[in-house]
Amino acid sequence: MNSMKVLIIDDDVDSLAIAKLRLRKDGYIIQSACNGSEGLEKARTDSPDLILLDVQMPGKSGFEVCEELKSTADLCNIPVIFLSAADDISEKVKGLDLGAVDYVTKPFDIFELRARVRAALRTKRLQDLLLMYGEVDSLTEIYNRRVLMERLQQEWDRIQRKPVPLSFIMVDIDKFKLVNDTYGHPVGDKVLVSVSNILSQSIRSGDIVGRYGGEEFGIVMNHSTAAEAALAANRYRVEIEKALFVAKKKEFSVTASFGIADSIGRKSIDELIKGADAALYRAKETGRNKVCIDTL
Repeated sequence: MNSMKVLIIDDDVDSLAIAKLRLRKDGYIIQSACNGSEGLEKARTDSPDLILLDVQMPGKSGFEVCEELKSTADLCNIPVIFLSAADDISEKVKGLDLGAVDYVTKPFDIFELRARVRAALRTKRLQDLLLMYGEVDSLTEIYNRRVLMERLQQEWDRIQRKPVPLSFIMVDIDKFKLVNDTYGHPVGDKVLVSVSNILSQSIRSGDIVGRYGGEEFGIVMNHSTAAEAALAANRYRVEIEKALFVAKKKEFSVTASFGIADSIGRKSIDELIKGADAALYRAKETGRNKVCIDTL
């Protein structure tokens, strides 16, 4: 939980000071605001992991702040714990109905507050992991195929408005089944992770890499012709070939084949993908460990 950010929005100076002091000792980064408008601004700029929100404040009430948070796409997933001097059941129900995850009555017991903060942040962390793994391949921790294709579609739509070259690279680890059969699937998984790391660390900022499926990866290269993408792909090919693995007291390496197509002259995203796939097939059929370009 350390280094998670907690924003406290409260005009009560004493309550604010106590909460900040004790929660800092738990390792949280504490931010504060003394009214609703300032709190909303800090939530937008600082992206806290949790908000402690006083109900009764001058200007915007805590309920109004919560409503605004929950109606804003970038802020709606931040958990809110209400703080209130009133021990009113109807008020608690209203706060929970607005989307708060918990409610603490003032003057709060600091041990209770700390426990409720820990519980809310545990839930938030689990939610973040679920969101992340909805987009990320669980083994390699790069984009999964669905997100890769969505990003490729976004880039394709963009170049329809402003024509610039866009390239798609398909990568396949050569004879990967032999790796699994010889050394076992756990070693095969290590190879997949290593190759994905090489690709993700080698691509330019703004380019996109994802796991296409099995031992295949896809790379979206913006503002690049197929010839330019081929230069980059050859660098990736060399880095993959240089990586060494050890299993069953033996050292081994793998190679990869690359197929490339660009958007120039193509009428659809399907044509782009089919072109890269055809080039990859040709690279595999003509010796592997090479880069091939599909030409129209």
